[in-house]
Amino acid sequence: MTNDHRLRPVDLARLAGVSTQQIRNYEDAGVLPQAARTPSGYRVFGEVHRDALLAYRTLMRGYGPLTSAGIMRTLHTGDVPGALALVDAAHAALHEERVSLRAASEALELLAAEPPAPLPRSGGLRIGEVAALLGVRTSALRVWEGAGLLTPGRERGTGYRVYEPADVRDARLVHTLRRSHYLFDQIRPVLEGLRREGSSAALRAAVAARGQALTARSRVMIEGAGALHAYLDRLTAAGTTTGSTADGPGPSVP
Repeated sequence: MTNDHRLRPVDLARLAGVSTQQIRNYEDAGVLPQAARTPSGYRVFGEVHRDALLAYRTLMRGYGPLTSAGIMRTLHTGDVPGALALVDAAHAALHEERVSLRAASEALELLAAEPPAPLPRSGGLRIGEVAALLGVRTSALRVWEGAGLLTPGRERGTGYRVYEPADVRDARLVHTLRRSHYLFDQIRPVLEGLRREGSSAALRAAVAARGQALTARSRVMIEGAGALHAYLDRLTAAGTTTGSTADGPGPSVP
């Protein structure tokens, strides 16, 4: 480690609002560069560890703890391209979520605006027929029913489920929303709004809320990427990290 201002574990802990044990855990996990040790074995941290800690904590807000720890750990092995690849993958995943949301919004608007499509035969459909229509397992339809999302009628005498046109529409909506990672508690008000008002207002509100959440996440990810860039600049200026080569990663941060 360079001869910068020495910091104790408690100093870093106070800076991040965590315990001193968490600071030790961060070092053990590679989130922080390896600390020097005194002759008696105490850790000696410095400004580079403070900068690493701040970068990680900023990254964590947008990328989550697991991805952020992976980025820092990979960086501290000297593999800058590998660390940046993890950043790229996180942004690509967010982009896919946004594309999926846009597609779901367009599909759901069409589904919500259309009246229930006529069934291929009178008397409603059995659960196996609906499952085949949607391309899902019958167990999925039972789970959705158990969660209160579907309410098919029952055939007299046999007790078999009977899905009327409105029930099939609801099942199609649930299927589309689940593929876009909506939770049951988020789907329920959409269905209730459609049943109560016969409009797509609740549906549009749910999609808009998720879009706002993605936008907020994008902004904190940009902030995290900026903090990582500043930390990389420090390491590069100190000559403590390099990109990986054909022979393997460069030297780790001392």
